[in-house]
Amino acid sequence: MSGYEHGQQIIRLAGLNLKENSSGKRKGKTGISKRGRARLRALLFRAVMPMVAKNAEFKALHQYFTTRRENPLKKKQSLVALCGKLIRVLHTLGTKQRPYNANDVLGPVRQAQIQMAA
Repeated sequence: MSGYEHGQQIIRLAGLNLKENSSGKRKGKTGISKRGRARLRALLFRAVMPMVAKNAEFKALHQYFTTRRENPLKKKQSLVALCGKLIRVLHTLGTKQRPYNANDVLGPVRQAQIQMAA
């Protein structure tokens, strides 16, 4: 973890960063780049599945992403977004040597959005 300054670098290493599939005048769909480590992506996806089932914060985020009024995500899109969130959380915990705090995971803005949606 100390070799990376920001969690986004690990997200790019995993190939979870977004890219638009477009050509010329045609604007295509946006998806993940898949230009990184396939095994890391698979490991993250397998780690996120039980977290959505058992961890209250990740469960609330998944529920919010899939049911929000503007731009709701499909279930798998939400899980991919949560993979990125997991990377950022683990990077922060590893580099700053802090214990897991549920309030820091969601943040005040996301907590307000989740409460407004509920």
